[in-house]
Amino acid sequence: MTRDELLHYLNRLLKPELFHDYAPNGLQVEGKEKIERIITGVTANQALFDEAVKQEADLVFVHHGFFWQDEDPRVIGIKKNRLQTLLNHNINLIGYHLPLDAHPIYGNNAQLAKLFDFVVEDRMPSMTSSSLVWKGKLSKAVDGKMFCQQLKNKLHREPLYIPGRSEKISSIAWCSGGAGSYIGEIVDCNFDAYLTGEVTESIVHVAREYGMHLFVAGHHATERYGVKALGEHIAEKFNVQCQFVDVDSPV
Repeated sequence: MTRDELLHYLNRLLKPELFHDYAPNGLQVEGKEKIERIITGVTANQALFDEAVKQEADLVFVHHGFFWQDEDPRVIGIKKNRLQTLLNHNINLIGYHLPLDAHPIYGNNAQLAKLFDFVVEDRMPSMTSSSLVWKGKLSKAVDGKMFCQQLKNKLHREPLYIPGRSEKISSIAWCSGGAGSYIGEIVDCNFDAYLTGEVTESIVHVAREYGMHLFVAGHHATERYGVKALGEHIAEKFNVQCQFVDVDSPV
């Protein structure tokens, strides 16, 4: 498989043109043209690149890549070290951010639904076809403490839990990563609970005052599964080696 064949396929699959994103989607650092071995991970970082070198990978595929809107453009310090590692070993870096959150099969939210056996109903009605927030129901209504335990068991970290008014949780909205800002639209739809990865301090008070159960389960923890699932799909479709490397983050 060539790099351009993979990029063409990913762009058709993930449709990055539908999103107003905060970083470039697609190829971020150019390396070798022929791709036989891929490393996937949540976030571009030195430990992930070092593992790619160790595994003699041709390409690193991540959800959180480089060149964010507010990022210092200078190539100094750790940015210089990271880029130098990739360039010295001719390793490609590909990143897809919001398109990988939203994809109906391989996206982070789709994979969360699969992991927790949510009954998917739709995406938030006030948003576009590229909506990031999903809505549905738990396969079995449970109380907040029980759902909190389910999150801990499957995501391997203790979530922050802000209890709501309802005794049982049935309806739920969810969005992986740092999606606390959507809570205003979510409370208007009267869900029992909202699951996301990371919130600002003020969101806790909003959830309390509306009486909605809020589960903050980790930005990294809620976004492991999209890039992992897509990597497995790429490996099967193109007959290449693909390994997910989980460089954990407690955030």
